[in-house]
Amino acid sequence: MNRILEDAIEKFRRLPPDRQAYVAELLEQIVAAGAEAFVVPDEHRAGILEGLEQSRRGEFASDEEMAALWEKCGL
Repeated sequence: MNRILEDAIEKFRRLPPDRQAYVAELLEQIVAAGAEAFVVPDEHRAGILEGLEQSRRGEFASDEEMAALWEKCGL
């Protein structure tokens, strides 16, 4: 196991149980793909593409918006 993965697992262990479940589900999907490239599900693709477009336009959340999001997520 490489150092990056070990660090990520240590951070994972400090997450609340609901976030651990979410991360574990994502990891299971990636592992299930095996050596094949991970394919983003169609239902997520539009959101990812929109986020990329927003970043190209220089549209980013403010520090205040991000703080509110982290608080809402309990982080």
